[in-house]
Amino acid sequence: MLAHFERGSSEIDWCEANYEFSHSIAEFYNTISNVVFLVIPPFFMYLFRPYSAHIGQGINLIFFLLVVIGVCSAYFHATLSLVGQLLDELAILWVIMAAFAMWAPKWIIRICPFYGNRHRLVYLMVLFGVFGTLLGFIHPIVNAFALLSLGPPLVSLLVYEVMGSPNKVVHRLGFFCTFLWITAIACWINDRVFCETWKSLSFPYLHCGWHILIFVASYLACVIAAYIHAVNEFPQYKPSIIYWPDNSYQLGFPYVTVKVENGKDLLA
Repeated sequence: MLAHFERGSSEIDWCEANYEFSHSIAEFYNTISNVVFLVIPPFFMYLFRPYSAHIGQGINLIFFLLVVIGVCSAYFHATLSLVGQLLDELAILWVIMAAFAMWAPKWIIRICPFYGNRHRLVYLMVLFGVFGTLLGFIHPIVNAFALLSLGPPLVSLLVYEVMGSPNKVVHRLGFFCTFLWITAIACWINDRVFCETWKSLSFPYLHCGWHILIFVASYLACVIAAYIHAVNEFPQYKPSIIYWPDNSYQLGFPYVTVKVENGKDLLA
């Protein structure tokens, strides 16, 4: 088991040259690009305080798990160890399970008898997460297949929900989120499959782009899912999507706010 903690014990090695800029960090830029996962989610927790207080505190778990992804990914790229790889992949699996448990549409819960209700769905997602974690450590290749199989259905579900929303802001965010997701996947594939081509162009850093693009796409997906969930299940709070710092031009970070009965924004 200790051998799995050793540097370079993972079979995966990305396109960036190893130990080029530091004797202690294998892939320098792939490591530091995870800073977006570490420093920005706490600010999201601040923006979503009203949502957390009145709709559900589970959204803070999502943002915390994004930080966990950043820590695990940075550790993996700094060491290229098998344990780092597993932690990176399993952190992504857990954030997917948590997001689905919290924001799965009611119609999915209704048509799937084994879900029953949202509380049972939460328990099932925890069970799937634990089972996936154990199986991932026993057979690491399972993680890659699990993440690849979960991605397209969840993106398709998000697109379906966006198309059913009358809110034009949701449509715009959904289009941008899908575009970023496709671009991120393209960066991941190019870095993995066409490494020699990008090395010849002196730009073996597309995996850094994957980190940043998938972070932004994931956050936009959270905003969309949080808004649609609130509209469908907590309409009394009149949820809306606004932007920080400038809502008039809709520039900056979008987030979901809620209102009291007199129409005023809730600040805490």
